[in-house]
Amino acid sequence: MFAQRIVELVEDKQASDIVMLDLRELNAFADYFVLCSGESDRQLKAILAAVEEGVEQEFKRHARAEGTSDTGWVLLDYDDVVVHIFSVALRDYYRLERLWSKATPVVVVQ
Repeated sequence: MFAQRIVELVEDKQASDIVMLDLRELNAFADYFVLCSGESDRQLKAILAAVEEGVEQEFKRHARAEGTSDTGWVLLDYDDVVVHIFSVALRDYYRLERLWSKATPVVVVQ
């Protein structure tokens, strides 16, 4: 499963607070959100690179990207899966899990 592989890729870079939400019953623009946090700009860059490189190598897919690691939030849009890579502070500020509280958590890695 594509979204599960993204979870594994961010986990390999020691991302924290990893959550995969199933959105299929709630909207038409994405099937899953993968959310994770990094402790530093350097870690955010490493997580971002791991996802982009891993997905390109294994699935030959490219994301539309918004944001940069130095802003504390990067969004990678793979159409059916949207990846949110946050700094800890911005993750706490935006609280996407609360916004999408009706979504079913498929994976939760603390």
